[in-house]
Order: sequence, then structure tokens, then C-alpha cells
Amino acid sequence: MDRRRLTAIGVVVAAVGAAAAVTLPSFAGDSGAPRVPAGQAVEGADPQVVEALRRDLGLDETQVAARLKTERWATGVVDQLRTELGADYGGSWLSADGSQLNVAVADPAEAARVRAAGAVPKVVERGVGQLDALKTRMDRSAARAQQVSGWYVDVASNSLVVLAQPGAEAAGWRFVARAGVPRQAVRMATEEQPRLFADVRGGEPFFVGAGRCSVGFAVVGGYVTAGHCGRVGARTSGADGELQGVFRSSSFPGDDWAFVQVNSNTRVLPEVTDFRGGIARVAGSREVPAGSSICRSGSTTGVRCGTVQARNATVRYPEGLVSGLVRTNVCAEPGDSGGSWISGNQAQGVTSGGSGDCIRGGTTFYQPINEILQRNNLTLLTTQNFRALSGQR
Repeated sequence: MDRRRLTAIGVVVAAVGAAAAVTLPSFAGDSGAPRVPAGQAVEGADPQVVEALRRDLGLDETQVAARLKTERWATGVVDQLRTELGADYGGSWLSADGSQLNVAVADPAEAARVRAAGAVPKVVERGVGQLDALKTRMDRSAARAQQVSGWYVDVASNSLVVLAQPGAEAAGWRFVARAGVPRQAVRMATEEQPRLFADVRGGEPFFVGAGRCSVGFAVVGGYVTAGHCGRVGARTSGADGELQGVFRSSSFPGDDWAFVQVNSNTRVLPEVTDFRGGIARVAGSREVPAGSSICRSGSTTGVRCGTVQARNATVRYPEGLVSGLVRTNVCAEPGDSGGSWISGNQAQGVTSGGSGDCIRGGTTFYQPINEILQRNNLTLLTTQNFRALSGQR
């Protein structure tokens, strides 16, 4: 096979130097072959994805299959209730074990509608629209956010969470007051200062000058990745050093997305690699609710899984503020930036940044894929449309 071709969304790390000795988790498991019987995986989910979830969430095969089935059902219910409840919709999240869908409602009279849909109603004070509006106030006051790492909407507690730097809670509350947000609508927390996962040290799977990032998802004409990986006009090269493409659009800070148009010698596939020969196929981009299981693939730490914690998060990086991110408890490290996030067979986003690492654990944020597609008028390549849209035979 022509080494100039990119044959998967995540470029496999070449066996050079120390990189070849690093043990990376995979979709398929350490042996390279999935241990999950084909019948255990729910329809539309590759056995490799089920095996990665089994490993990282500590579940057996039957529990993973049941969880994925529940999450697929929950996605449809959330779409339905968000429309039916309108301004009274307060958000939704799955229980820790993934077995129960909770839906918040600002009007107690709507609880029966939620029960009828098979979910558990939680009566709250504020609809998610109100929470988003309060968060927008914080976004507009970002210049006053001293010693604050970020903030996000937490639908489970029906509040906004402000992340003050350790020992700087007072500064966090001053920011809340200056933004004009009611104190009772805020929960203060502390954590490390997030950083970007771009790595200026040499490596793969794709380079922008001296920096290395990870490929996100295949789209018609190229792939999407993180905006902080390169500016418009920046050229990329593959793991073999061959020229690969050029950044045609990029947004950072504010957002963290980019589109790389590949050249005629590069092919992209609707797949996510596990760096061990296994793949997860991409069938679409339906957004999963908070609490859902999710996996990401990156060129530094391979495949890691966890759960979605919150949506609509704002993060203050040293380089600037980024809003509209999704917060997870999945670890990541420098070089994983731009990599793909997938739940079952549905694309979710590309890695932005976070705190911690994959030894101690950490928090990682991703930029939602659907916003990237909409803002750039791009079409996601999937197993269904791949041949027709890519022109391949």
C-alpha cells in the first residue's frame, strides 16, 4: 500500500524508537482480537468498541451491550422530549451505571410526559435555556475571570459550575458577581488549569511544522481536527513525512475546530483506529446525552474511554477562551489534540484540551462534531455514504 495514503482517521504510530515500545490500549484488546462475541454487541456497534468499553468501564460483555442499547434508546427520547417540553426542558443525563435516563423539567406538570417516555423526571428551578443564558453572561464577562479555569452548565445539579484555580474560590465568586449571575445558580469547584494537548515534540500521526496533532473524522475532501493545531494555510504532513494537506479553515480561541483539505495522494476513511489493527466504523453523528459512555482515539495515548460529564462548557486556556465544549472524565495527553471521540458508532467531536494525564487520570474537553460540520458546510463520511461521496470504488 502506498505509504502516502492515510488509511484511517487516526494515523497509526510508526514503529520508531521509544514509540514502538509504548503499550497502548486498543478497541480490540491487548491480543489484537476482540473477546466480545459478535452477538453481544448491539446493532451498529463494532465488537472492538464494546471491548474497549468493557476494559475501561469495568463491565462485562452483557453489561456493555445493555448500556449501549440503553444509550441508543435515550438519544431518541431526549430528542423527542427536548422538542415537546420546550422552555421547560432542563437537560438530561444517564445514571452512573447507564441504566436510567433522567430528564429535568422546570414545570412539575410536565413530569407525567417524561414518565410516559420511559425516563425519570427531575423537577428543577431552571430550564436549560435559562442556564445557557446565564452562562452566556459569564462568557461575555470572560475578561474579568481572574484565576478562573472555566465554567460550564451542569444539568444534573441544575446549576453553572465555575472552576476556580486552587485556593482562588473568592476570585471565582467575584467573577460570578461581575457577570451578574445569581449566586444560588452557581456551584464553585477547583481543579487544575487546563492546557492544550498540542505537542511541539516530533511525532505522528500528522505534523504542522514542528507540532503534532491527531486526525479527527473524515469529511468530504479531508478531515476535521482541533483549531489550535494550525492556522488557515498551514500545511500538514503525514507520519512518513510526505505532504498531506492544508488547513482551509481554523477557529481558535473562541472555538477549537479546523478543516484540513487533503491532497490527491491521501485517502481518508470513515473509521477510527485503535493503533493495534482494530477499527470503529462511523455511521453518523447523533449527539449522546450526559452520562453516556464515550471513547476517544489519539496518537499519544491510543484509545481511552469514560463518560460524558457536561455540555456547553467554557474553558480558559493560556491562549484564550473556548466555549461550547463537552466535558468528560476521559484522560488525554499532548499530541492527542484533534483526535476523534465516538460513542457506539456515532461521531461526537475532536479533542481540545484538559488537565491531568493518563497515568493519574484527568478531565478532557472535546469540540462537538456537528458544530464543526455546520459551521464549515462539511459532510461527514460514514459507512453509508463513503463510496458515493468520496468517489471511491
